[in-house]
Formats: sequence, structure tokens, C-alpha cells
Amino acid sequence: MAVASKADFNFVNWRRVLSLVLAFWLSSSLLLDFVIMPSLFAAGMMSQPDFATAGYGIFWIFNRLELLCAAVVLTGILVQQQSEKTPVSITLAGILFAIALICTYFLSPQMSSLGLNLNLFAPAHVPSGMNQLHVGYWLLESCKLLTGVWLLKREF
Repeated sequence: MAVASKADFNFVNWRRVLSLVLAFWLSSSLLLDFVIMPSLFAAGMMSQPDFATAGYGIFWIFNRLELLCAAVVLTGILVQQQSEKTPVSITLAGILFAIALICTYFLSPQMSSLGLNLNLFAPAHVPSGMNQLHVGYWLLESCKLLTGVWLLKREF
């Protein structure tokens, strides 16, 4: 009564997963930065009293999706590390993960707390500290796009 068992594992093609996740992540960042947010700004979102709440709601969802993409990219690069020694790719994936963490847990909460209007009778305005946070956001966003494109070009 010998039972022969053959394990047939379907291995994940990490190169394909990395290329799809990086392309999705970078394209969704470009869509959010250059289509969604400018159209909301042009529609007068900044003059509404609850613009900080709406913006935080959009970025809350996007930042969590961004963290998931960053974790998949870092995992894929670490899995490929077993067969190929690529310390530059690991550094780039770590930078992408750090940028996602900073945007999720520091920048978005700070921006929404600055923009929160606690006085219902006062007109909504953009606080002065918001411009510095916007500069920081755009620096991180450009760094993320450059690093992501570099990693995408390097790995594929």
C-alpha cells in the first residue's frame, strides 16, 4: 500500500507580479495627482468647509492601497534576492516602502488636521502651513515616481 504523492506547486512569477503592481501603483499615483485632485480643486473643493475631510477620505483609501503595493514590491524583490543578488533593487524597494509609510502615517494626517475647519461660521481658507506640507508631498511623490520608474526599468 504505497502511496505516491507528487506535489505540484505553482510558483508565482514574481517578475510579472512586480511589473503589474509597479505599473498599477505608478499609474494610479499619476491619475490621483494629475487628474482627480486638480479636477476637485478646479471644481471649488478648497472653498468648501469639509474639504479636509473629503481629501483625507480619498487619501486614506489610496494610502492603504499604496502600502499594499509597496509591501508586494518589497516582498517580490526580496524573493528575487534568493536567486539574484540585487542590493540596489532592495534599496529602491525600501525607499518606496518608506515613502508610502511617510505619506500614510505622517503627511496625510497632518494635512487633514491643518485643513480641518473647527469653526462652522468662519469661511474656509487654506492654512499657511499647508503649503509646506504640499511641497513635502510633491517632493516625496516625485521621488516615488522616479524610484518606481528606475526600479521598473532596472528589473524588467
